[in-house]
Amino acid sequence: MSDCQAEAGAWLEAQAERVIETALARVFLTPTAVFKQKKAVCYDYVDLSTQARRFWALERELAFNRPAAPDIYRAVRRITRRADGGLEFDGPGEVLDQVLEMRRFADDAVLATNPDAMDGEMAEALGRTIARYHAEAPRRTSSGLAFTVPSNAHVLADLAPALDAGAVAELVAATQAEYAQREPLLEARAAAGFSRRCHGDLHLGNLLVEQGRPVLFDCIEFNDALSDIDVFYDLAFLLMDLDFRGRRAAAVRVLSGYLDEAARCFPASLWEGVAALPLMLSVRAAVRAHVSAHSGDAALGRRYLAAALQHLSPAPPVLAAVGGRSGSGKSTVARELAPALGAAPGAVILRSDEIRKRQAGLAPTDRAGPSAYTPQADAAVFDEFFATAEILLRAGRAVVLDATFLRPQMRARAEAVATTAGVAFHGLWLEAPAAVLEARVAARTGDASDADVRVLRDQLARDPGPMSWRVLDAACPTLPDWALPNRAQEP
Repeated sequence: MSDCQAEAGAWLEAQAERVIETALARVFLTPTAVFKQKKAVCYDYVDLSTQARRFWALERELAFNRPAAPDIYRAVRRITRRADGGLEFDGPGEVLDQVLEMRRFADDAVLATNPDAMDGEMAEALGRTIARYHAEAPRRTSSGLAFTVPSNAHVLADLAPALDAGAVAELVAATQAEYAQREPLLEARAAAGFSRRCHGDLHLGNLLVEQGRPVLFDCIEFNDALSDIDVFYDLAFLLMDLDFRGRRAAAVRVLSGYLDEAARCFPASLWEGVAALPLMLSVRAAVRAHVSAHSGDAALGRRYLAAALQHLSPAPPVLAAVGGRSGSGKSTVARELAPALGAAPGAVILRSDEIRKRQAGLAPTDRAGPSAYTPQADAAVFDEFFATAEILLRAGRAVVLDATFLRPQMRARAEAVATTAGVAFHGLWLEAPAAVLEARVAARTGDASDADVRVLRDQLARDPGPMSWRVLDAACPTLPDWALPNRAQEP
C-alpha cells in the first residue's frame, strides 16, 4: 500500500463506525454511507497492484452493480488534498485515492445474517428477480466452467493435505468426466444466448431484502472469467448455498420461480440446461471448499468437498403429480414434496396456472380473461405442461406437477410421461369438504390461480372418475414415505 493510499484509508477510518476487511478491499461503514477502498494486491485471479487498475475496478463495480441495486451504488469518489493539507472528497487538489460510495443498509437485511427472511414467497420473488436480471444482462460466449474447472483442480491439489487427498483426487476426476459429458450442452447454451455478464458471486451474503424486495449487490467486476458465465452457473451458487445450509424448500422455490420467469424471455431450450446443474452445483461447492481452507477453516472446507462430490452423484429423477379441486392445497403439498425428490436441491414444480399466464403474456398473479380458458387455450397449456415435464425428466431433474387433474385423461397423460421418460411415478389426490374448499378459495390472494367460488362449485359438480392415485385428507395431509428420504438435512 502506498503512503497516499494509507493516508486516505486512515482518513476514512477516522469517520467510520466499523471497518470490514476482505481479500480485495477495506470497507468503511459510516452512519449514513459506506466507502470501499480497493487494496493494492495481485492474485492469480485479479491484479489491483496499480492505482490505474484499482480505479478501473471501482468504475466497473459501480457500473456492474447499478442495474440490480441503483439506489445503493452511488458514485466513485476521489479523495483529494485540501490547500491546508487535510483531505476531502472530489476537491481540486492532489488525488490520493478513489473509493466507491454506497448507501448504508441494515446488517440484518443481508440474507446470510437473517436467513429467516427467506420464506417461500421471498424465495420465489428472488428467483424471478434473478431471471429478469439475467435476461437484461449483455450476452457473452463462455459458460465460465472452462476456466473454473481446471482452476479448482489446481487449487484443490495444493490444499489436498489440509482437506482430504483421496476425496480431492476423486472430485477432480469426477468433475473432469462430468464436464467432458456436458461441454457440448454448455457450448450450445452459449450459442443460444444463455451466457451473460452475470453477478458471479450470487450467494446469501450478497443478497439483501429491503421493503419486502430482494436486491442483488456486490457482483464480480474484477475478472470477466468469473462473471461472463452461463446463467444457470450463476444461479447455481445460490442453490448450492441454500442446499448446504439445509434450506432446500427455499432453493426449490428459487429454482421453480426462476424457470417460470426465465421461460418468458429465454429460448425454449432453457429446460434442457438443467442437465448441467449437478456439475454447476458441484463446482460452486468446490470453490467454497478451497476458499474455506485458504481462510483457515479446513473442517468447513471438507464439508464443502463432501457436498461437491455428492452433487456429482445425484438421485434419479421421479415424477410426482398433485391433483384436487381448487382450494385443496395442491401447491402447498407440491412445495412440501419437491425438496425430497431427485437431485439437489429437489424437484422443479410445474404449475398449469403459471403456464397459462405465461402463454397469455400475463404476470403470474394477473387475472386472465375468458380467452385463456377456451378449449384451444386449455389444450395448449397442457401440451406445454407435459412436454416440459418430459424434457426435465430426461435431463435428470425430478418434477412435481400441480394441476386439478379432474379429468381421468389428464391423470393418464401424467402417468404416460413418467413411462415414456422411464422414471417412477407417484400420484396424489387431495380431498376436503366443500365448505373447507370454499373458505380457502374465497380467502386466497396473490396466487396464480384464477379459480373463484363459482369455478369451485362447477368442479364440485363434476365426477373425477375412478381414482387410482393416493387420496389424502386436504385438511391435514400426511405425506407418504417416498416423499421423505431427502428431508433430513443438516445446515
